[in-house]
Amino acid sequence: MSQVLFGPRLSREGQLRIGCSATIFDAKHEKVLLTRRTDNGRWCLPGGGMESGESAAEACEREVWEETGLKVRAKRLIGVYSNPDQLVVYNDGNKVFMVVLSFEAEIIEGELGLSDETTDAGYFSLAEMENMQIHGQHKSRVEDALEKFPEALIK
Repeated sequence: MSQVLFGPRLSREGQLRIGCSATIFDAKHEKVLLTRRTDNGRWCLPGGGMESGESAAEACEREVWEETGLKVRAKRLIGVYSNPDQLVVYNDGNKVFMVVLSFEAEIIEGELGLSDETTDAGYFSLAEMENMQIHGQHKSRVEDALEKFPEALIK
């Protein structure tokens, strides 16, 4: 579990961490794959922290594989997301400032499944997401992906 704190430039108190998330559309390009987190029960895009020695695309693809059992290919950078006024504080006391790279990804193979990090998964429209507990700013990342901006966003 973690707690998110907000305050002017509060992120200075945290260790910088890079994360990646994947927006995976259904066949009709109307719904997006979300997973339900084990740690807080909220719905989110599959993703997680980047590890040393891997590219951003590899991190995105690995995280999707670990959380869903799907092999994907990161095909488009949607945006780079950071908020210098936000700090994530974990139960163990670690404080983290997250910079997240959000990709659109396509499924190459595999069947959707669960992991020790997920309790549920499925495809949802923006309208369906209105009544769901969505983790952090994941819904706005989905909105950005649906806009199909000609260039990656920096937020």
